Amino acid sequence: MSNLTNMLNRLWRQLATGFSFLVFGLGGLVLTLILVPVSLLIAGDSRRERWVKYLIHRCFRLFTGMMEKLGVLTVELHHLERLDRPGQLVIANHPTLIDVVFLISLMPRADCVVKSSLLRNPFTRGPVKAACYIANDDPDAVIRAAGESFARGNSLIVFPEGTRTTPSQKVRLQRGAANIAIRTRQNLRPVIIECTPLTLTKNTPWYRVPERRFHMKFQVGEELDVSPFLEGKPSVMSRQLTATIKDYFTRETAHHE
Repeated sequence: MSNLTNMLNRLWRQLATGFSFLVFGLGGLVLTLILVPVSLLIAGDSRRERWVKYLIHRCFRLFTGMMEKLGVLTVELHHLERLDRPGQLVIANHPTLIDVVFLISLMPRADCVVKSSLLRNPFTRGPVKAACYIANDDPDAVIRAAGESFARGNSLIVFPEGTRTTPSQKVRLQRGAANIAIRTRQNLRPVIIECTPLTLTKNTPWYRVPERRFHMKFQVGEELDVSPFLEGKPSVMSRQLTATIKDYFTRETAHHE
């Protein structure tokens, strides 16, 4: 009987996960075809941007809440109040596909550095453009756009890995987060994300659900001071700050495990 219950539970979570991704895709289409065009009626670029960012924030909060209600996952949050201050550079490790969805659901004025391919995807092009998310085509343009976003009161989410962590492989960080921090003189707000058991990782299809519903834990850390890295050659300081970020993530993820 126990084996049958476990099998039915897993089948339900497969169906619920598939339904969740269907809702996400349809939601992106609704945002593109209806809600984003409506935002064009709002006067002023900055007001329109804030409205679209808040709209996406609320939609993502509903989406993550739906996944929790369906029994796909559970969520645990620590020191969430540290994300309340606007204009922060938030860095996080990247174990799962839905990390950014959760982070945006927790931050009403979140900005993101996104793949330029999202601007060509019909499900994401409208919301990404209307929210003024930053395309990752040109590193110098990313840094300029990040500084302008901070000035408008947004907080920027960056994954220093650049992509999802590949399980059992050595973590490699890109220097984008460090370059943004140094060039904009912005301290770092780290977030440690845990997913137990691991799922929705790189090269793992959505339908390969774990034996039990997975648990997402978000631990918002104290700010990392970048002032020691502001003096000296930027390329050298960027490399050193990236190493510091890697040491922090390695230490903190091992501690929480």
